Amino acid sequence: MIIGLGSDLCNIERIQSSLDRFGTRFEQRVFTDLERDKAARRPHTKAGTLAKRFAAKEAYSKAVGTGFKRGVFMKDIGVVNSPSGAPTLALTGGAKARLDAITPDGHVAKVHLTLTDDHPWAFAMVMIEAVAIGGSD
Repeated sequence: MIIGLGSDLCNIERIQSSLDRFGTRFEQRVFTDLERDKAARRPHTKAGTLAKRFAAKEAYSKAVGTGFKRGVFMKDIGVVNSPSGAPTLALTGGAKARLDAITPDGHVAKVHLTLTDDHPWAFAMVMIEAVAIGGSD
């Protein structure tokens, strides 16, 4: 069953403006080390890379129904790649605690993430699925 759905549209130029104005202070406040490393390896599309991740954080906060309140912080939500290469989320702190709180007993949460960009826009959608423990799905 679906227990959360969220999406976000982020302006890449807005992220570039934040990078220009605040530099590493902005990056360190919002993004995980892994996210910053990935963006650094893409100097020509750094702002787009970070904008997609920013949108993913926003989409997750909407999917769990809190926004960035109740202990859910941007750095607790990290975009990582599964072994197949598909993007997914690594959750820590309040973001993980909120996911645990909304997951029904007897279920495990599975987070689905999709990202795309087409300058000047970056988009992310998060769907959280509760899968019954021992179920076939």
